[in-house]
Amino acid sequence: MNGTTRESISVGLQVHIVLKKDQRSGVVIEGTVKDILTKSPTHPHGIKVRLEDGQVGRVKEILT
Repeated sequence: MNGTTRESISVGLQVHIVLKKDQRSGVVIEGTVKDILTKSPTHPHGIKVRLEDGQVGRVKEILT
């Protein structure tokens, strides 16, 4: 699943995110969602979240 809709993301989910500095290279990081930062229901580049380790980025994939 991709991470472009806010309703598909919840606190505690395992996700792959792309950090701001890695947007061009597309390097992803795996982590657990702590906070959902995007207020709009959708975002074409992914919903912005904060992981439990404090890193902030846009969700590229929701892991099941």
